[in-house]
Amino acid sequence: MESPPEPPLSFEAALSRLESIVESMESGDVALADLLSRFEEGSNLLKMCEDHLKDAELKIELLKKRRDGVAAFVPFDDERADTGNDS
Repeated sequence: MESPPEPPLSFEAALSRLESIVESMESGDVALADLLSRFEEGSNLLKMCEDHLKDAELKIELLKKRRDGVAAFVPFDDERADTGNDS
């Protein structure tokens, strides 16, 4: 029986992990196999951070002011989840 997938990391958690990976890689004390593994993890974390930032940008763009000047949030459909498009 498979365990349920882990929820995606928050932007802050992904960025923190990415920073720690970069620091360890820059230290020069990492074996080649570990270096490749960390590079792959870092690439995935970078993509995750970019996705979080794109989502935030879309939400900000949809934040509109009502006629009375009160800010209103208009939800958006996340097309990436629906289409499976990784770009």
